[in-house]
Amino acid sequence: MNFDGKVVLITGGSSGIGAACVKEFAARKAAVAIIDRQPLAEGSLGRGNRAEYFRADVSRATEVQQVIRAIVSCFGGIDVVVNNAGIQRYGSVTTISEEEWDEVLNVNLKSAFLVSKYAIPEMLKRGGGAIVMTGSVQSVTAVRNSAHYVTSKHALLGLTRSIALDYGKQNIRANCVLPGAIDTPMLRWSASLDTDSARVLAACDRLHIRGKMGRAEEVARVIAFLASDLASFMTGAAIPVDGGMLVPAGGMTFQETGTGAVKA
Repeated sequence: MNFDGKVVLITGGSSGIGAACVKEFAARKAAVAIIDRQPLAEGSLGRGNRAEYFRADVSRATEVQQVIRAIVSCFGGIDVVVNNAGIQRYGSVTTISEEEWDEVLNVNLKSAFLVSKYAIPEMLKRGGGAIVMTGSVQSVTAVRNSAHYVTSKHALLGLTRSIALDYGKQNIRANCVLPGAIDTPMLRWSASLDTDSARVLAACDRLHIRGKMGRAEEVARVIAFLASDLASFMTGAAIPVDGGMLVPAGGMTFQETGTGAVKA
């Protein structure tokens, strides 16, 4: 998992899972292109690691084209793409507005389409490469009151598989990670919407078999593996990084109270 000589593009790289990916790839000797609306916090990377920040709205085609050209000009090409940019919003199909629907689909899904569209030709010039999408357990399940988010994450898995199929013979691999509840600024923002955020965070811990939320670096390590040559025979896969969230029938609450539960 040494990325010396490789150029890794990471969208949404300034916080959460994206920032953890920047640190992980930089520590493994990659040259990292960070695309975000704000830069990574100063001092986040160790000395000697090469990373450059590029500001862009990845939901806009013209800005994506421009930033891909800038990255190629800076680093000489692109080998790995981590489509990680994403936002969380809440609502059902009858309560969200068209503007809210478009915002979530544009950031979570359209951005991955646009970055892949303009990065793949550059990757092909270097003989291929790897694309990793940051999906969610909600790429294969659903949470109430999250219609646009759930839809975007389901569609992201479909986009992953389409890219894997269409470009596999050109040595482009595409895989999707499915994180569970990960302790990131976005999750804590979501929890803050409740009048009792501590209760929400405790509930997020209990979702997982080990009784604790995941950490961003735990997801980043899996993303780095999928982007590496160690995963050379993996493509089109959906990889849960969810602390076992998807394992228990009926969820962890049912394991504590339902049939088969161990009684005190």
